[in-house]
Amino acid sequence: MEWSAEARVREMGLVIPDYANPPYGERYATMKAFHHLGRTLTISGITPEDRRGVKVHPGRVGDTVTLEQGYEAARYAAINVLGLIRFAVGSLDEVAAFIRTLTFVVVTPEFTDVNLVTNGAADLFVEVFGDRIGRSTSAGIGVSSLSGGNVFEMVTTVQTRTPAAEEVWG
Repeated sequence: MEWSAEARVREMGLVIPDYANPPYGERYATMKAFHHLGRTLTISGITPEDRRGVKVHPGRVGDTVTLEQGYEAARYAAINVLGLIRFAVGSLDEVAAFIRTLTFVVVTPEFTDVNLVTNGAADLFVEVFGDRIGRSTSAGIGVSSLSGGNVFEMVTTVQTRTPAAEEVWG
C-alpha cells in the first residue's frame, strides 16, 4: 500500500490549519506565502504562531525558552507549513519529496544545539511523510532575533508530484 500523508495526519490526530484565507496581509508587507513553479513549491518563512497570531514559546533558547520548548515551537511551525502546502497544492499527498529546510532559531550566544531544536520540524515531516519523502537537506542557524519576537522560523522547499499548470503564488 502506498504511503498517504493525509491518512497519517488523521492517524496522528494532527490539527492542520486551514489557510483558505492565508495570514499574509498587511502585517507581512509584500511577502508571498508560497511560490509554486513547475514541480518546486517553496513555502515562505513560517513561524510557530496560531491563527490569531499568538506566538508559541516566544523568547530565546538558552534563556527564557528551554530546548524542549524550542523543539515544540519548531514542530508547531512545521504543522503550519503543512497547512500552507495543503493550501497551495490541495493535498499533502501531492508532496513527492522534501528538498530543503532552512531554519532560524533565536538563541543565546552560548547555546550551540540549534540542530536539536530544528529536529522538532524535521521529526514531524518524517513522521507524516515517511523517511524517503520527509527527510531533506537542511541548515539550522542560530540568530539573535526574529521578526515579531518569534523563537523559530523556517523556509521549506518541496517537490510536488504534479507540476503547477502555471506559475502560482499566494
